[in-house]
Amino acid sequence: MTRAIMIREYGGPDVLRMEDVAVSAPAAGEVRLRQTAIGVNYHDVYVRSGLYRTLALPGVPGLEGVGVVEAVGEGVTAFARGDRVGYIQAGYGAYAEERVVAADSCVRLPDGVDDALAAALLLKGVTASALVHQVHPLHAGDVVLVHAAAGGVGHLLAQWAKLLGARVIGTAGSPEKVQAALGYGCDDVIPYRETDFAERVLELTGGKGANVVYDAVGRDTFDGSLKALAIRGHLVNYGQASGPIPPFDISRLAPKSASITRPGYSHYMPTPEAFRAVATGFFAELAAGRLRAEPATALPLDRAAQAHEALESRAAGPFVLVP
Repeated sequence: MTRAIMIREYGGPDVLRMEDVAVSAPAAGEVRLRQTAIGVNYHDVYVRSGLYRTLALPGVPGLEGVGVVEAVGEGVTAFARGDRVGYIQAGYGAYAEERVVAADSCVRLPDGVDDALAAALLLKGVTASALVHQVHPLHAGDVVLVHAAAGGVGHLLAQWAKLLGARVIGTAGSPEKVQAALGYGCDDVIPYRETDFAERVLELTGGKGANVVYDAVGRDTFDGSLKALAIRGHLVNYGQASGPIPPFDISRLAPKSASITRPGYSHYMPTPEAFRAVATGFFAELAAGRLRAEPATALPLDRAAQAHEALESRAAGPFVLVP
């Protein structure tokens, strides 16, 4: 047996409750982990609230974590007992002290990245990598608008875009986050609560607009993001923190020959080898200091509700749960 956070009904943070659950021996192709840190993502909030009905209830939420391999199943040769690994597993189950995961979902962690930072950033890092290298490959001179540029994925996007030679315009919701986004490499940061960000993007670009908008906010920024695009601009909606985008008339894209993408990171790294290559590349950038992140705030596993409350209040993160 082990302890895990269980959701038995959709709702607020109070539906996250610790329970005793069974943990099995690893089957073929699996490893059993003693977890040391568990990532907390906005995706988890969507799952808990019922916006995403992708976790069968009752169920244990959580997509990513870090742990030490305790046992390996038949046929597993990439990992051995005692290895330190991170993982992303779409089937959920991360909010637990121990668990079994597919070996194909795991990546070995470098010595230069600690457990809490790896758990906080693995999903965010591979998402950011897919967004700037595959969903909309960036080139030197591109104009990029990054919403929530001090946020979990946004601060990585801003830095990576700058490394690739783009002009980076960010948005942020408070003076503190404006300063943070500037520190992450944005050339300009728009305080979106005080300023019409679309008009400001057009002003900053001489009326041309942004070649790509990376938007995880959703409903509240959708119309402005379309307005801020350049001719043949690309709106990449990779999250819906403010709520789902209502249905819209596709002809609204015609005046600028604009395009919209709603990507899922896993479609851009569909094999274990591809995932490990992207994750290893991200950790290499992090270990070398070319990408940086703030230390993760660690909370005990039984305070998962508090972590969700902090996320939803837009408190500075990232957050991890520690068994």
